[in-house]
Amino acid sequence: MPKTRKSPLPTVGMPRTGPTTEEIALRAYHIYLERGGGPGNALEDWTRAERELREKSNKSRRKPAPKSIAA
Repeated sequence: MPKTRKSPLPTVGMPRTGPTTEEIALRAYHIYLERGGGPGNALEDWTRAERELREKSNKSRRKPAPKSIAA
């Protein structure tokens, strides 16, 4: 009987930690279009898209600094 692989981490109820594969793919496609659609840079487009989306996600999750009480 073949073994079934279980995911090492549960996904139900877990908060998202970064962009989804679909979000990265869409951003990578936009990067591809922005550079004129030339071949040969799919990996660079993907890694750039992933980096941009992770940075954007990290910025939006940061809590604002407490307001100082100035007299």
